[in-house]
Amino acid sequence: MAYEVKASSVEWNPGPERLRELTEKMPNSSVTEFANVVVKARVDSRSAKSTFIAEDSTNTTKQTITRAEYERVAAVQEDYLARQDVVVVDGYIGSDPEFRTRARLVIEASNANIAGMQKQLYYPVGEDYDPATWDPHTTVVYTPNLPMEGYPNDRLIAVDLNSNITRVFNSDYFGESKKGGLRMWNNIVYKRGGLSLHAGCKVIPVGGENKTVLIVGLSGTGKTTTTFTTQLGSKPVQDDFIALMPQGRVYTTENGCFAKTFGLDPEFEPTIYHATTKPDAYLENVSVDENGKVDFFDTSYTKNGRTTWPFKYVDPWPADQVEPAEFLLILNRNENIVPGVARLDRAQAAAYFMLGETTGTSAGGKDEEGKFLRVPGTNPFFPRDMADMGNRMLELLDGHEMKVFVLNTGRVGGGEGDDRSKKVKIPHSSAIVQAIVEDTIEWEQDPDFGYEVASSLPGVDDMEILQPRRLYERQDRLDEYHAMVERMKAERREYLASFRGLDEAILKSIR
Repeated sequence: MAYEVKASSVEWNPGPERLRELTEKMPNSSVTEFANVVVKARVDSRSAKSTFIAEDSTNTTKQTITRAEYERVAAVQEDYLARQDVVVVDGYIGSDPEFRTRARLVIEASNANIAGMQKQLYYPVGEDYDPATWDPHTTVVYTPNLPMEGYPNDRLIAVDLNSNITRVFNSDYFGESKKGGLRMWNNIVYKRGGLSLHAGCKVIPVGGENKTVLIVGLSGTGKTTTTFTTQLGSKPVQDDFIALMPQGRVYTTENGCFAKTFGLDPEFEPTIYHATTKPDAYLENVSVDENGKVDFFDTSYTKNGRTTWPFKYVDPWPADQVEPAEFLLILNRNENIVPGVARLDRAQAAAYFMLGETTGTSAGGKDEEGKFLRVPGTNPFFPRDMADMGNRMLELLDGHEMKVFVLNTGRVGGGEGDDRSKKVKIPHSSAIVQAIVEDTIEWEQDPDFGYEVASSLPGVDDMEILQPRRLYERQDRLDEYHAMVERMKAERREYLASFRGLDEAILKSIR
Protein backbone atom coordinates (compact mmCIF):
# COMPACT_ATOMS: atom_id res chain seq x y z
CA MET A 1 0.00 0.00 0.00
CA ALA A 2 1.36 3.43 -0.96
CA TYR A 3 2.57 5.77 1.76
CA GLU A 4 -0.09 8.38 2.61
CA VAL A 5 1.18 11.90 3.27
CA LYS A 6 -0.56 13.48 6.26
CA ALA A 7 0.60 16.97 7.20
CA SER A 8 -0.68 20.42 8.14
CA SER A 9 -0.15 21.46 4.52
CA VAL A 10 1.42 19.82 1.46
CA GLU A 11 3.01 21.34 -1.64
CA TRP A 12 3.03 18.66 -4.33
CA ASN A 13 6.04 18.54 -6.61
CA PRO A 14 6.74 22.29 -6.73
CA GLY A 15 8.92 23.61 -9.52
CA PRO A 16 12.56 24.71 -9.21
CA GLU A 17 11.63 28.38 -8.84
CA ARG A 18 9.35 27.71 -5.87
CA LEU A 19 11.92 25.49 -4.17
CA ARG A 20 14.56 28.17 -4.63
CA GLU A 21 12.18 30.73 -3.16
CA LEU A 22 11.59 28.55 -0.08
CA THR A 23 15.31 27.88 0.27
CA GLU A 24 16.18 31.57 0.29
CA LYS A 25 13.81 32.01 3.26
CA MET A 26 15.88 29.61 5.36
CA PRO A 27 17.86 31.48 8.06
CA ASN A 28 20.99 29.42 7.32
CA SER A 29 20.96 30.14 3.57
CA SER A 30 22.55 32.91 1.52
CA VAL A 31 23.13 33.81 -2.12
CA THR A 32 26.67 33.56 -3.47
CA GLU A 33 28.69 35.57 -5.97
CA PHE A 34 27.54 33.07 -8.59
CA ALA A 35 23.86 33.88 -7.87
CA ASN A 36 23.31 30.36 -6.59
CA VAL A 37 22.22 29.49 -3.06
CA VAL A 38 24.31 27.99 -0.26
CA VAL A 39 23.04 26.43 2.97
CA LYS A 40 25.11 25.76 6.07
CA ALA A 41 23.66 22.57 7.53
CA ARG A 42 24.02 21.51 11.18
CA VAL A 43 25.18 18.08 9.99
CA ASP A 44 28.17 17.92 7.64
CA SER A 45 28.33 14.26 6.58
CA ARG A 46 26.43 11.00 6.42
CA SER A 47 25.35 9.41 9.72
CA ALA A 48 26.37 5.77 9.30
CA LYS A 49 26.26 5.00 13.03
CA SER A 50 22.66 6.23 13.18
CA THR A 51 21.44 4.09 10.26
CA PHE A 52 19.39 0.97 11.12
CA ILE A 53 17.42 -1.46 8.94
CA ALA A 54 14.27 -3.23 10.10
CA GLU A 55 15.54 -6.73 10.85
CA ASP A 56 12.68 -8.58 9.16
CA SER A 57 13.33 -6.78 5.85
CA THR A 58 16.98 -7.77 5.32
CA ASN A 59 19.33 -10.75 5.63
CA THR A 60 22.07 -8.67 7.27
CA THR A 61 22.54 -8.90 11.03
CA LYS A 62 24.40 -5.61 11.49
CA GLN A 63 22.77 -2.39 12.67
CA THR A 64 19.20 -3.60 12.64
CA ILE A 65 16.15 -2.70 14.71
CA THR A 66 13.10 -4.76 15.49
CA ARG A 67 9.85 -4.37 13.62
CA ALA A 68 8.25 -3.07 16.81
CA GLU A 69 10.92 -0.38 17.18
CA TYR A 70 10.57 0.66 13.55
CA GLU A 71 6.80 1.01 14.00
CA ARG A 72 7.34 3.03 17.18
CA VAL A 73 9.62 5.60 15.56
CA ALA A 74 7.38 5.74 12.49
CA ALA A 75 4.44 6.66 14.71
CA VAL A 76 6.46 9.42 16.38
CA GLN A 77 7.39 10.83 13.00
CA GLU A 78 3.84 10.69 11.66
CA ASP A 79 2.51 12.48 14.73
CA TYR A 80 5.12 15.20 14.23
CA LEU A 81 4.41 15.55 10.48
CA ALA A 82 0.71 16.05 11.10
CA ARG A 83 1.60 19.48 12.54
CA GLN A 84 4.15 20.51 9.87
CA ASP A 85 4.12 22.13 6.44
CA VAL A 86 5.76 19.73 4.01
CA VAL A 87 7.00 19.56 0.44
CA VAL A 88 6.68 16.41 -1.67
CA VAL A 89 9.05 15.81 -4.59
CA ASP A 90 8.26 12.98 -7.00
CA GLY A 91 10.45 11.64 -9.78
CA TYR A 92 12.32 8.62 -11.08
CA ILE A 93 15.52 6.89 -10.08
CA GLY A 94 16.79 5.97 -13.54
CA SER A 95 15.86 7.08 -17.04
CA ASP A 96 15.06 3.84 -18.86
CA PRO A 97 11.27 3.36 -19.03
CA GLU A 98 11.70 -0.41 -18.63
CA PHE A 99 14.01 -0.20 -15.62
CA ARG A 100 13.42 3.06 -13.74
CA THR A 101 11.76 3.18 -10.32
CA ARG A 102 9.25 5.73 -9.05
CA ALA A 103 10.60 7.72 -6.09
CA ARG A 104 9.23 10.19 -3.57
CA LEU A 105 10.70 12.57 -0.98
CA VAL A 106 8.52 13.98 1.80
CA ILE A 107 10.28 16.72 3.78
CA GLU A 108 9.58 19.66 6.05
CA ALA A 109 9.17 22.82 3.97
CA SER A 110 11.54 24.61 6.35
CA ASN A 111 14.39 22.58 4.80
CA ALA A 112 13.47 23.20 1.18
CA ASN A 113 17.07 23.11 -0.04
CA ILE A 114 16.99 19.32 0.36
CA ALA A 115 13.88 19.18 -1.83
CA GLY A 116 15.51 21.46 -4.40
CA MET A 117 18.67 19.35 -4.51
CA GLN A 118 16.73 16.10 -4.75
CA LYS A 119 14.59 17.47 -7.58
CA GLN A 120 17.79 18.04 -9.56
CA LEU A 121 18.79 14.40 -9.09
CA TYR A 122 15.47 12.72 -9.84
CA TYR A 123 14.54 12.17 -13.47
CA PRO A 124 11.36 14.21 -13.96
CA VAL A 125 7.82 12.90 -13.98
CA GLY A 126 5.89 12.99 -17.25
CA GLU A 127 3.06 15.24 -18.39
CA ASP A 128 0.56 12.65 -17.20
CA TYR A 129 1.81 12.92 -13.60
CA ASP A 130 -0.90 12.95 -10.96
CA PRO A 131 0.20 12.96 -7.29
CA ALA A 132 -3.00 11.17 -6.33
CA THR A 133 -2.10 8.15 -8.47
CA TRP A 134 1.70 8.28 -8.18
CA ASP A 135 2.61 5.02 -6.46
CA PRO A 136 6.32 5.24 -5.56
CA HIS A 137 8.60 2.22 -5.32
CA THR A 138 10.76 4.11 -2.79
CA THR A 139 9.81 6.81 -0.28
CA VAL A 140 12.02 8.92 1.97
CA VAL A 141 10.20 10.64 4.84
CA TYR A 142 12.51 13.32 6.12
CA THR A 143 12.16 15.33 9.36
CA PRO A 144 15.43 17.25 9.87
CA ASN A 145 14.16 19.00 13.00
CA LEU A 146 12.84 15.99 14.92
CA PRO A 147 15.38 14.37 17.29
CA MET A 148 15.14 10.68 18.12
CA GLU A 149 16.51 10.09 21.60
CA GLY A 150 18.38 6.89 22.30
CA TYR A 151 20.26 6.86 19.00
CA PRO A 152 23.72 8.30 18.25
CA ASN A 153 23.54 12.10 18.31
CA ASP A 154 19.76 11.75 18.75
CA ARG A 155 19.76 10.99 15.02
CA LEU A 156 18.15 8.06 13.23
CA ILE A 157 17.83 6.78 9.68
CA ALA A 158 15.33 3.91 9.89
CA VAL A 159 15.04 1.73 6.78
CA ASP A 160 12.24 -0.70 5.98
CA LEU A 161 13.00 -2.71 2.84
CA ASN A 162 9.61 -4.43 2.97
CA SER A 163 7.72 -1.22 2.24
CA ASN A 164 10.78 0.60 0.81
CA ILE A 165 10.30 3.52 3.19
CA THR A 166 13.25 5.27 4.82
CA ARG A 167 12.63 7.63 7.74
CA VAL A 168 15.24 10.29 8.54
CA PHE A 169 15.32 12.05 11.92
CA ASN A 170 17.44 15.03 13.02
CA SER A 171 19.79 15.38 10.05
CA ASP A 172 19.68 18.30 7.62
CA TYR A 173 22.47 16.88 5.42
CA PHE A 174 21.19 16.37 1.88
CA GLY A 175 23.07 13.11 1.47
CA GLU A 176 20.53 11.32 3.67
CA SER A 177 17.83 12.04 1.09
CA LYS A 178 19.94 10.96 -1.85
CA LYS A 179 21.28 7.78 -0.30
CA GLY A 180 17.97 7.01 1.39
CA GLY A 181 16.39 6.36 -1.99
CA LEU A 182 19.47 4.70 -3.48
CA ARG A 183 19.89 2.32 -0.52
CA MET A 184 16.42 0.91 -1.16
CA TRP A 185 17.09 0.92 -4.90
CA ASN A 186 20.19 -1.24 -4.20
CA ASN A 187 17.89 -3.96 -2.92
CA ILE A 188 15.52 -3.61 -5.87
CA VAL A 189 18.38 -4.03 -8.36
CA TYR A 190 19.71 -7.09 -6.54
CA LYS A 191 16.30 -8.75 -6.69
CA ARG A 192 16.22 -8.05 -10.44
CA GLY A 193 19.41 -10.08 -10.90
CA GLY A 194 21.96 -7.27 -11.06
CA LEU A 195 24.16 -5.29 -8.74
CA SER A 196 24.12 -1.62 -7.87
CA LEU A 197 27.56 -0.07 -8.01
CA HIS A 198 28.71 3.05 -6.18
CA ALA A 199 30.22 4.09 -9.46
CA GLY A 200 30.65 6.68 -12.12
CA CYS A 201 30.28 5.75 -15.77
CA LYS A 202 31.86 7.33 -18.84
CA VAL A 203 32.08 6.54 -22.55
CA ILE A 204 35.46 6.95 -24.25
CA PRO A 205 35.70 6.82 -28.08
CA VAL A 206 38.62 4.60 -29.12
CA GLY A 207 39.36 3.74 -32.75
CA GLY A 208 35.77 4.19 -33.87
CA GLU A 209 34.34 2.21 -30.94
CA ASN A 210 32.68 3.61 -27.83
CA LYS A 211 34.16 2.04 -24.70
CA THR A 212 32.05 2.00 -21.53
CA VAL A 213 34.10 2.48 -18.35
CA LEU A 214 32.77 2.03 -14.80
CA ILE A 215 34.60 3.72 -11.90
CA VAL A 216 33.82 2.45 -8.40
CA GLY A 217 35.09 4.12 -5.25
CA LEU A 218 34.14 5.47 -1.87
CA SER A 219 33.16 9.14 -1.65
CA GLY A 220 36.27 11.27 -1.81
CA THR A 221 38.45 8.79 -3.70
CA GLY A 222 38.22 10.69 -6.98
CA LYS A 223 35.28 8.83 -8.50
CA THR A 224 33.54 11.96 -9.78
CA THR A 225 36.84 13.58 -10.83
CA THR A 226 37.87 10.46 -12.78
CA THR A 227 34.44 10.31 -14.41
CA PHE A 228 34.54 13.92 -15.60
CA THR A 229 38.22 14.14 -16.56
CA THR A 230 38.37 13.93 -20.36
CA GLN A 231 40.29 11.38 -22.41
CA LEU A 232 39.94 11.23 -26.22
CA GLY A 233 36.74 13.27 -26.13
CA SER A 234 35.10 11.11 -23.44
CA LYS A 235 31.74 12.03 -21.98
CA PRO A 236 30.28 11.21 -18.58
CA VAL A 237 27.14 9.11 -18.30
CA GLN A 238 26.69 9.03 -14.52
CA ASP A 239 28.83 10.11 -11.58
CA ASP A 240 27.70 8.17 -8.52
CA PHE A 241 25.46 5.10 -8.88
CA ILE A 242 24.65 2.72 -11.70
CA ALA A 243 23.03 -0.69 -12.06
CA LEU A 244 25.18 -3.40 -13.62
CA MET A 245 23.00 -6.14 -15.04
CA PRO A 246 23.79 -9.46 -16.76
CA GLN A 247 25.67 -9.21 -20.10
CA GLY A 248 27.23 -5.97 -18.86
CA ARG A 249 24.15 -3.81 -19.37
CA VAL A 250 24.36 -0.48 -17.55
CA TYR A 251 21.48 1.67 -16.26
CA THR A 252 21.75 5.17 -14.82
CA THR A 253 20.16 6.48 -11.63
CA GLU A 254 20.32 10.26 -11.44
CA ASN A 255 19.60 13.25 -13.63
CA GLY A 256 22.03 15.44 -11.71
CA CYS A 257 25.34 15.37 -9.89
CA PHE A 258 26.15 15.52 -6.16
CA ALA A 259 29.84 16.47 -6.06
CA LYS A 260 32.39 17.38 -3.42
CA THR A 261 33.62 20.97 -3.67
CA PHE A 262 36.71 20.97 -1.47
CA GLY A 263 39.71 22.09 -3.50
CA LEU A 264 37.59 22.67 -6.59
CA ASP A 265 39.91 24.28 -9.13
CA PRO A 266 38.92 25.31 -12.68
CA GLU A 267 42.39 24.31 -13.92
CA PHE A 268 42.16 20.67 -12.82
CA GLU A 269 38.39 20.08 -12.70
CA PRO A 270 36.93 22.58 -15.18
CA THR A 271 33.77 20.59 -15.90
CA ILE A 272 32.71 20.31 -12.26
CA TYR A 273 33.79 23.88 -11.48
CA HIS A 274 31.77 25.50 -14.25
CA ALA A 275 28.65 23.49 -13.39
CA THR A 276 29.02 24.30 -9.69
CA THR A 277 29.21 28.03 -10.39
CA LYS A 278 25.99 28.20 -12.41
CA PRO A 279 23.08 30.14 -10.84
CA ASP A 280 20.76 27.20 -10.23
CA ALA A 281 23.37 24.95 -8.60
CA TYR A 282 22.79 24.28 -4.90
CA LEU A 283 25.74 24.49 -2.49
CA GLU A 284 25.84 22.85 0.94
CA ASN A 285 28.41 23.53 3.66
CA VAL A 286 30.62 25.51 1.27
CA SER A 287 32.50 28.47 2.77
CA VAL A 288 30.96 31.83 1.82
CA ASP A 289 31.70 35.24 3.35
CA GLU A 290 29.21 38.01 4.11
CA ASN A 291 29.61 39.37 0.59
CA GLY A 292 28.84 36.04 -1.07
CA LYS A 293 32.45 35.27 -1.94
CA VAL A 294 32.95 31.49 -2.22
CA ASP A 295 36.12 29.77 -0.97
CA PHE A 296 36.36 26.14 -2.08
CA PHE A 297 39.61 25.71 -0.12
CA ASP A 298 38.41 26.86 3.30
CA THR A 299 38.03 23.91 5.68
CA SER A 300 37.16 25.81 8.86
CA TYR A 301 33.72 24.13 8.96
CA THR A 302 34.23 20.98 6.92
CA LYS A 303 36.08 19.55 3.92
CA ASN A 304 32.81 17.91 2.89
CA GLY A 305 31.30 20.84 1.03
CA ARG A 306 28.83 19.66 -1.61
CA THR A 307 26.96 20.80 -4.69
CA THR A 308 24.14 19.56 -6.89
CA TRP A 309 23.36 20.60 -10.44
CA PRO A 310 21.61 19.15 -13.50
CA PHE A 311 23.66 16.61 -15.46
CA LYS A 312 22.89 18.43 -18.70
CA TYR A 313 25.51 21.02 -17.70
CA VAL A 314 28.31 18.57 -18.52
CA ASP A 315 27.06 17.50 -21.96
CA PRO A 316 26.61 13.84 -20.95
CA TRP A 317 26.60 10.80 -23.16
CA PRO A 318 22.97 9.75 -23.79
CA ALA A 319 21.99 7.28 -21.09
CA ASP A 320 20.07 5.15 -23.59
CA GLN A 321 23.09 4.73 -25.89
CA VAL A 322 25.56 3.04 -23.54
CA GLU A 323 27.28 -0.12 -24.78
CA PRO A 324 27.83 -3.00 -22.31
CA ALA A 325 30.55 -2.23 -19.78
CA GLU A 326 34.05 -3.22 -20.93
CA PHE A 327 36.21 -1.76 -18.15
CA LEU A 328 35.83 -1.63 -14.37
CA LEU A 329 38.17 0.65 -12.39
CA ILE A 330 38.34 0.17 -8.61
CA LEU A 331 39.65 3.35 -6.96
CA ASN A 332 41.83 3.07 -3.86
CA ARG A 333 43.00 6.29 -2.21
CA ASN A 334 46.05 4.69 -0.60
CA GLU A 335 49.23 6.07 0.96
CA ASN A 336 51.81 3.30 0.83
CA ILE A 337 52.42 0.37 -1.55
CA VAL A 338 49.40 0.25 -3.88
CA PRO A 339 50.58 1.02 -7.45
CA GLY A 340 49.12 3.70 -9.69
CA VAL A 341 47.39 0.88 -11.59
CA ALA A 342 47.18 -2.91 -11.27
CA ARG A 343 45.47 -5.36 -13.64
CA LEU A 344 43.37 -8.10 -12.04
CA ASP A 345 42.15 -11.53 -13.11
CA ARG A 346 38.51 -12.57 -12.59
CA ALA A 347 38.78 -13.82 -9.00
CA GLN A 348 41.11 -10.99 -7.99
CA ALA A 349 38.60 -8.54 -9.45
CA ALA A 350 35.83 -9.82 -7.17
CA ALA A 351 38.23 -9.86 -4.21
CA TYR A 352 39.50 -6.30 -4.60
CA PHE A 353 35.95 -5.17 -5.28
CA MET A 354 34.95 -6.67 -1.94
CA LEU A 355 38.00 -5.27 -0.14
CA GLY A 356 36.98 -1.73 -1.10
CA GLU A 357 40.20 -0.33 0.34
CA THR A 358 40.82 3.38 0.71
CA THR A 359 41.77 6.16 3.08
CA GLY A 360 38.63 7.74 4.49
CA THR A 361 37.68 11.32 3.71
CA SER A 362 35.42 13.95 5.23
CA ALA A 363 32.45 12.46 3.33
CA GLY A 364 32.28 9.78 6.02
CA GLY A 365 32.59 12.22 8.91
CA LYS A 366 35.30 12.55 11.52
CA ASP A 367 35.13 8.82 12.34
CA GLU A 368 36.41 7.96 8.85
CA GLU A 369 38.51 10.93 7.75
CA GLY A 370 42.18 10.02 7.41
CA LYS A 371 41.70 6.41 8.50
CA PHE A 372 42.39 3.33 6.40
CA LEU A 373 39.06 1.69 5.54
CA ARG A 374 37.71 -1.44 3.93
CA VAL A 375 34.15 -1.09 2.65
CA PRO A 376 32.80 -4.00 0.54
CA GLY A 377 32.17 -2.90 -3.02
CA THR A 378 33.06 0.65 -1.92
CA ASN A 379 29.29 0.76 -1.36
CA PRO A 380 28.31 1.76 2.19
CA PHE A 381 24.65 1.73 1.15
CA PHE A 382 24.24 -1.97 0.28
CA PRO A 383 21.44 -3.08 2.65
CA ARG A 384 21.97 -6.84 2.46
CA ASP A 385 24.50 -9.39 3.68
CA MET A 386 27.80 -8.30 2.12
CA ALA A 387 28.63 -11.78 0.76
CA ASP A 388 25.67 -11.30 -1.59
CA MET A 389 27.54 -8.43 -3.21
CA GLY A 390 30.80 -10.30 -3.83
CA ASN A 391 29.10 -13.43 -5.10
CA ARG A 392 26.85 -11.44 -7.45
CA MET A 393 29.87 -9.59 -8.84
CA LEU A 394 31.56 -12.91 -9.56
CA GLU A 395 28.40 -14.13 -11.33
CA LEU A 396 28.28 -10.98 -13.46
CA LEU A 397 31.97 -11.35 -14.39
CA ASP A 398 31.34 -14.98 -15.35
CA GLY A 399 28.52 -13.97 -17.68
CA HIS A 400 30.25 -10.98 -19.28
CA GLU A 401 34.00 -10.37 -19.55
CA MET A 402 35.22 -7.06 -18.17
CA LYS A 403 38.78 -5.83 -17.83
CA VAL A 404 39.24 -4.88 -14.17
CA PHE A 405 41.90 -2.66 -12.61
CA VAL A 406 42.78 -1.10 -9.26
CA LEU A 407 43.80 2.57 -9.46
CA ASN A 408 45.53 4.34 -6.57
CA THR A 409 44.32 7.97 -6.45
CA GLY A 410 46.29 8.84 -3.31
CA ARG A 411 50.03 8.56 -2.72
CA VAL A 412 52.85 6.04 -2.67
CA GLY A 413 55.54 5.87 0.00
CA GLY A 414 53.69 7.64 2.80
CA GLY A 415 51.11 10.24 3.76
CA GLU A 416 50.83 13.87 2.75
CA GLY A 417 53.22 15.02 5.46
CA ASP A 418 55.93 12.53 4.50
CA ASP A 419 58.46 14.19 2.16
CA ARG A 420 59.60 10.75 0.96
CA SER A 421 56.20 10.09 -0.61
CA LYS A 422 54.80 10.92 -4.04
CA LYS A 423 51.30 12.08 -5.01
CA VAL A 424 49.36 10.30 -7.72
CA LYS A 425 48.06 13.43 -9.41
CA ILE A 426 44.93 13.92 -11.54
CA PRO A 427 47.03 14.02 -14.78
CA HIS A 428 48.61 10.69 -13.78
CA SER A 429 45.20 9.09 -13.27
CA SER A 430 43.89 10.54 -16.53
CA ALA A 431 46.86 9.15 -18.46
CA ILE A 432 46.33 5.76 -16.82
CA VAL A 433 42.65 5.69 -17.84
CA GLN A 434 43.53 6.59 -21.44
CA ALA A 435 46.26 3.97 -21.61
CA ILE A 436 43.87 1.32 -20.26
CA VAL A 437 41.24 1.89 -22.94
CA GLU A 438 43.85 2.21 -25.71
CA ASP A 439 45.61 -0.95 -24.49
CA THR A 440 49.02 0.73 -24.56
CA ILE A 441 50.29 -0.46 -21.17
CA GLU A 442 53.05 -3.04 -20.94
CA TRP A 443 52.52 -5.35 -17.97
CA GLU A 444 54.57 -7.57 -15.72
CA GLN A 445 53.52 -9.70 -12.76
CA ASP A 446 54.02 -8.22 -9.32
CA PRO A 447 56.04 -10.76 -7.29
CA ASP A 448 54.34 -9.83 -4.01
CA PHE A 449 50.62 -9.62 -4.81
CA GLY A 450 50.19 -11.69 -7.97
CA TYR A 451 48.40 -9.00 -9.94
CA GLU A 452 50.04 -7.27 -12.91
CA VAL A 453 51.69 -3.85 -12.67
CA ALA A 454 52.77 -1.52 -15.45
CA SER A 455 56.34 -1.66 -16.74
CA SER A 456 55.59 1.04 -19.31
CA LEU A 457 52.68 3.48 -19.54
CA PRO A 458 52.39 6.46 -21.93
CA GLY A 459 51.97 9.70 -20.00
CA VAL A 460 53.42 8.42 -16.71
CA ASP A 461 57.21 8.35 -16.74
CA ASP A 462 57.64 7.92 -12.97
CA MET A 463 58.16 4.18 -12.44
CA GLU A 464 57.98 4.61 -8.66
CA ILE A 465 54.31 5.54 -8.96
CA LEU A 466 53.70 2.52 -11.18
CA GLN A 467 55.82 0.18 -9.05
CA PRO A 468 56.07 1.49 -5.45
CA ARG A 469 58.55 -1.25 -4.56
CA ARG A 470 61.15 0.74 -6.51
CA LEU A 471 60.59 3.83 -4.36
CA TYR A 472 61.04 1.84 -1.16
CA GLU A 473 64.13 0.13 -2.57
CA ARG A 474 65.73 3.45 -3.58
CA GLN A 475 65.06 4.87 -0.13
CA ASP A 476 66.48 1.81 1.70
CA ARG A 477 63.01 0.99 3.07
CA LEU A 478 62.59 -2.54 1.72
CA ASP A 479 62.18 -4.00 5.23
CA GLU A 480 59.25 -1.59 5.73
CA TYR A 481 57.88 -2.55 2.31
CA HIS A 482 58.06 -6.32 2.95
CA ALA A 483 56.42 -5.91 6.37
CA MET A 484 53.53 -4.01 4.77
CA VAL A 485 53.16 -6.69 2.08
CA GLU A 486 52.81 -9.46 4.63
CA ARG A 487 50.51 -7.44 6.86
CA MET A 488 48.23 -6.39 4.01
CA LYS A 489 47.91 -9.91 2.61
CA ALA A 490 47.11 -11.34 6.06
CA GLU A 491 44.58 -8.59 6.78
CA ARG A 492 42.95 -9.01 3.37
CA ARG A 493 42.55 -12.75 3.81
CA GLU A 494 41.13 -12.29 7.29
CA TYR A 495 38.74 -9.58 6.11
CA LEU A 496 37.37 -11.61 3.21
CA ALA A 497 37.04 -14.68 5.42
CA SER A 498 34.75 -12.69 7.72
CA PHE A 499 31.99 -12.76 5.05
CA ARG A 500 30.24 -16.04 5.64
CA GLY A 501 29.16 -17.66 2.37
CA LEU A 502 31.58 -15.72 0.16
CA ASP A 503 32.67 -17.78 -2.86
CA GLU A 504 35.86 -19.76 -2.18
CA ALA A 505 37.48 -18.52 -5.40
CA ILE A 506 37.38 -14.96 -4.06
CA LEU A 507 39.04 -15.99 -0.80
CA LYS A 508 41.83 -17.93 -2.56
CA SER A 509 42.70 -15.07 -4.95
CA ILE A 510 44.66 -13.25 -2.24
CA ARG A 511 47.94 -15.13 -2.28
